[in-house]
Amino acid sequence: MAKNVIRTSSKAASAASKVLRDGRTGRDSKTAAGSALANRKSRTK
Repeated sequence: MAKNVIRTSSKAASAASKVLRDGRTGRDSKTAAGSALANRKSRTK
């Protein structure tokens, strides 16, 4: 039985990636962005 798992959308994941790559963002922003990317479906098959 599959669970309903909420995943981060590709648009939100892209924005989170930009936050992590930007050197001017704060620690809290990077923590939130990392959390969003951790909930992203992996690309591996």
